[in-house]
Amino acid sequence: MRAALVQLNASDDPQENAVAAAARVREAAAGGATLVLTPEVTNIMSGSRSHQRVVLAHEEEDATLATLRETAAASGIWLLIGSLALLTHDADGRFANRSFLVGPDGEIRARYDKIHMFDVDLADGESYRESAGFRPGDRAVVADADGVRLGLTICYDLRFPHLYRDLAKAGAQILTVPAAFTVPTGRAHWHTLLRARAIETGCFVLAPAQTGNHRVSQGPPRRTFGHSLAVTPWGEILADAGKEPGITLVDLDLAAVERARKAVPSLGHDRPYAPPRA
Repeated sequence: MRAALVQLNASDDPQENAVAAAARVREAAAGGATLVLTPEVTNIMSGSRSHQRVVLAHEEEDATLATLRETAAASGIWLLIGSLALLTHDADGRFANRSFLVGPDGEIRARYDKIHMFDVDLADGESYRESAGFRPGDRAVVADADGVRLGLTICYDLRFPHLYRDLAKAGAQILTVPAAFTVPTGRAHWHTLLRARAIETGCFVLAPAQTGNHRVSQGPPRRTFGHSLAVTPWGEILADAGKEPGITLVDLDLAAVERARKAVPSLGHDRPYAPPRA
């Protein structure tokens, strides 16, 4: 399978971002990719909840989703839209951070809502409260794409290894980790965590990312780490996209999944144990 990681520098203008993302998807398809992946919040990079409420839409009305579904169908490829920020009908008004797997017919084959919310205070003074604007999902998702089993996750999920183990045990061969990682946490942990999740599960890990300084009209400035990454089931880095927007093509030898799991069959070695005493 040839896959493509799309690295974006999204703004807080969904219409502008839809055009840019669709162009990158077409470029990837022209390069022979049959599976194309975009980053987290493909449609908007913004920390302003008031701005998001004005420009975001519900899933059934979202223009970015419609554009990318049409692009996938026109290109005849599988498309993992890393995530879209969407309005919901929840009483508390919080948004959804939702990943979509789109088939080569343009139909939505799977949805995944980000489970783990990025609520942190970083040492450099940056502070995030994702749960204040987004409601968490509560269901892990695996889905088939062109005969390959994908396990869907988003960004901060990366720090919760039990999720990835569950996805691998459910048959996932490729773990998707679309992200908008901050620069401090990216420098410290991005490569290490992605390689660890691949090694622990014997899966390929594909992690398309947002990158650079993001143009926002309201709210705090946003800067992301980039370095979209493809990792083999043995933990080797197949490709690192660096800091610039663009596409990265990788050829995946899916037989490597079985080889890695036969070499270290740890997915079958779980044992029950009592929790530690408090």
